[in-house]
Amino acid sequence: MSHTIVIFGASGDLTGRKLVPALYELFRKKRLPENTRVVGISRTKYSHDQWRDKLAESTARYVGEDFDADAWRQFAPAIFYQPGDADKAEYYAGLQTALAEIEGEQETSRVYYLSVAPPLYETVINHIGAAGMADEDYGPRRIVIEKPFGSDLESAQALNRRLHQVFDEHQIYRIDHYLGKETVQNVLVLRFANSIFEPIWNRNYVDHVQITAAEDLTVGSRAAYYESAGVLRDMFQNHLLQLMTFTAMEAPARFDADAVRDEKVKVLRSVRAMKPEEVYTDTIRGQYRKYRDEPGVPEESETATFGAIKLYIDNWRWQGVPFLLRSGKAMSCRTTQIVIQFRPAPHMMFEGGPRAAFGANRLVIQVQPAEGIQLHFQTKVPEAGMKLRMTDLNFTFREKFSGRMPEAYQRLLLDVMQGDASLFSRADEVELAWSIIDPIQRGWQRPGWPPLELYEAGGWGPPGATEWMCRQNREWFDYCPVLK
Repeated sequence: MSHTIVIFGASGDLTGRKLVPALYELFRKKRLPENTRVVGISRTKYSHDQWRDKLAESTARYVGEDFDADAWRQFAPAIFYQPGDADKAEYYAGLQTALAEIEGEQETSRVYYLSVAPPLYETVINHIGAAGMADEDYGPRRIVIEKPFGSDLESAQALNRRLHQVFDEHQIYRIDHYLGKETVQNVLVLRFANSIFEPIWNRNYVDHVQITAAEDLTVGSRAAYYESAGVLRDMFQNHLLQLMTFTAMEAPARFDADAVRDEKVKVLRSVRAMKPEEVYTDTIRGQYRKYRDEPGVPEESETATFGAIKLYIDNWRWQGVPFLLRSGKAMSCRTTQIVIQFRPAPHMMFEGGPRAAFGANRLVIQVQPAEGIQLHFQTKVPEAGMKLRMTDLNFTFREKFSGRMPEAYQRLLLDVMQGDASLFSRADEVELAWSIIDPIQRGWQRPGWPPLELYEAGGWGPPGATEWMCRQNREWFDYCPVLK
């Protein structure tokens, strides 16, 4: 079966920076299915060759030293361009004809990738449906939706309803590039392929779980988007809750899309609803000091660029164990990590040994930038009596496996073409995530609930976030990537 990937909004940054480089890399590694074509759609007028030349430049820039000009020359003839206005219904008759000419009469699996602004999602979906382009009479038809998927529960439900009027759920792929990262998938292998972790992966041995997604960059020129999103919509509803579900889920009965997503949904259903007064006590919000100086940001903006929230999962495994999620802009460094902080030993017989949770064993799963795992444990300092010191065991993918780590979009695009939805969100999963975040977002819209704290760029967020943890007798794991 041949494959066609139709990219709406193809002249945007995502296509040149991520999508086409990922498809080229799959081709170079001989992992891309044979007879795969890429069709770009945008208003800008390009010929097929002009479009190929433009993508050759961007692909060479983003792939870097692995770019092979000969491999690109073999790949380029499979790239096509169809100029037009995708928000006009009359465009789709011509598009359908052009795709039929490119594909010929053979059965073809077609993927529609919506790399357009979110307000255009429903328009493009409507036109695809009206043109009969979602029908699967001549092969599978799938649609990929980029985040943000809605801006709250109500809008996410409305978008799901519209999607389901055109596509069945098995045709819909809601993408989160975090889930394409090797370390995120390795969380499942770490937990369910190693018997040493399962007995202690629960409330009896785990004091708390920290999930951090820190960015060293400021908002910059993205103020128009960020003012409408803020840190909760930008990072928590999707990335951080996805990492939490992988960390907390039960073992699925089998490794397939439905079973994996069923277990993730169970986690989200078990998250304790946050009451209005708990928004004040169990969340922290901050803004880096020069955010209001960014172009396009109002002088009195109350948009949070940092957030920390405490969630509880009310089930047998995790009852009473706080999951502490935080994310921020203009932080000390770029790092995404999951920290499993274990409880201290029940009795410490060695003088000066750790008696608080932070001095106990911990497992650090570093999602990016240097993907790997680090285990912290106590050892004896030589020739120092019974003095103890925390040391570590490291595993990094780059040391153990040859070659560069694949970009997340390589795995995700290949999964879409193969019809594997394991790493994509289901409708109920998206809506449950919004139901967790919406009460916090509403609370943050009340003045001073909690107070918006300013923080300096290059640190770890507002001082109140550190004090908040101290009041819980805990500490943030404030380290720039522990693995290099």
